[in-house]
Amino acid sequence: MSSMNLVRSTYVVSGGYEISLAEIGQGPAVVFIHGSGPGASGASNFRQNAEIFAEAGFRVILPDMIGYGASSKPQDIDYTLALFTDTLKEALVQHGVSRAFLVGNSLGGGVAIQMALDDPAFVDKLVLMAPGCIEELPIYFAMPGIATMRSSFGSPEFSEADQRRLGESLVFDPVHITDALVAERFAVAKTQPKDVLTRMKTPNLRPRLGELTAPIQLFWGFNERFMPLSGIDYFMESCPDVRCTIFNKVGHWVQVERAEEFNRQSIAFLRG
Repeated sequence: MSSMNLVRSTYVVSGGYEISLAEIGQGPAVVFIHGSGPGASGASNFRQNAEIFAEAGFRVILPDMIGYGASSKPQDIDYTLALFTDTLKEALVQHGVSRAFLVGNSLGGGVAIQMALDDPAFVDKLVLMAPGCIEELPIYFAMPGIATMRSSFGSPEFSEADQRRLGESLVFDPVHITDALVAERFAVAKTQPKDVLTRMKTPNLRPRLGELTAPIQLFWGFNERFMPLSGIDYFMESCPDVRCTIFNKVGHWVQVERAEEFNRQSIAFLRG
């Protein structure tokens, strides 16, 4: 995404933490909220999406959540859903965002859900790709992708080869995990405290899904190794306005492995 004309801003939020946001385009605000994992950032998670949305007439905002990317990475704290959500919301408000479409992947999906529950008037529509925070933590920790991520990143010998293996676990086809992407994420991972994963604490928001009033576009990869497919049923059973696209031969990163279809469907949904 280095070729794009991203404008970066940094805001000081509660606790004295700094939250970094990158932006491209003009129009209604679309906030892309990345997932967890070593080296994650807004730019690296949504490299194939941001410019397309900007060209379609949206103001695309790519935050780095606390603990990630260019934002503060505090040690010796619990990384709770409230910490992620509240610091991001503060930064967005300072950035002049009063209402937005939220696009969230994995943990970012959980953050988007919590933000919509906290302040329904802030959220226009939700695009969620295999969102987290809808199961109890032991269910997630037993998923093969998350179990591998936690054990490998928790090791003091976390290496670039580990970074590549984790990247490949996010997709069905490893062709999507390029040398440049591995290097970019490993550079960030080396600056992250282990607490960002080992002390992550997220609630199970499943009982509250019925409170979501915003229309929802859901995406899920059938070959998912991080978020159980049972989550699809939770949304279908609970939410008043939801549609879902499921791709076979796709893993956790729908927005990467099916970028063209994801972009087209999501833009049509947001415009509709």
